[in-house]
Amino acid sequence: MLRRVKADLHVHTCLSPCGDLEMSPRKIAARARETGIDLIGICDHNSAENVTAVIGAAAKTEVTVIPGLEVCTREEIHVLALFQTVEAAAAMQNVVYHHLQGVNNPDLFGIQVIANASDEVMGFEDKLLIGATTLTVERTVNEIHRLGGLAIAAHIDRENYSVISQLGFIPESLTFDARELTHYTGPAEARTRFGLSTASPFVRNSDAHFLNDVGSNTSEYLVEEASFAEIRKALRGEAGRMICEDQ
Repeated sequence: MLRRVKADLHVHTCLSPCGDLEMSPRKIAARARETGIDLIGICDHNSAENVTAVIGAAAKTEVTVIPGLEVCTREEIHVLALFQTVEAAAAMQNVVYHHLQGVNNPDLFGIQVIANASDEVMGFEDKLLIGATTLTVERTVNEIHRLGGLAIAAHIDRENYSVISQLGFIPESLTFDARELTHYTGPAEARTRFGLSTASPFVRNSDAHFLNDVGSNTSEYLVEEASFAEIRKALRGEAGRMICEDQ
């Protein structure tokens, strides 16, 4: 039986240098539960180091966690990479790390905390996660798909770090599985404003860097359960799965 599942697929943790230190695994899981979210995607900048910790923190709740990361391409375009398994997310992280240069300056960009499921600090990531990789956006999307993931064009209505802000349009060659909107723009407005077709669906996510933002912008999906596989079916409109239109 299909049911509505509320999802926020773009949540940062304390690993992201621009993320608040309060964005710890346990607090994120608790906040998601408080706001009635069934499923969250953990998408730190250029890294999946804290995914396992959030999955562990949410294990005793009713919140499902999708492993992911937010890749910054050579063109400074942000792309959400969501995966069915931690192993696939880690494989994408390896690709990203191989194409990521620079060392983080905590005083300038903020500390990058690697935590465990109990919110204990396990270490600090030294790579410059806030930076851009040398991966092109096309290569990024292809790598995500090669690993069985979903590639979502992040916050396309923002004036920076989006495919439209950087390129001026979305090339047909970029096979995004969905396009993300902030709470400022609706699907109809986005189609008119940016001249977009209905080729791929729109989703809403919070891009939360602070606890109070978790669940502030969500999409509801008509699916069988809160899982990566079901979300993928909904984005493709398969077997009656869909993104609810009245969001």
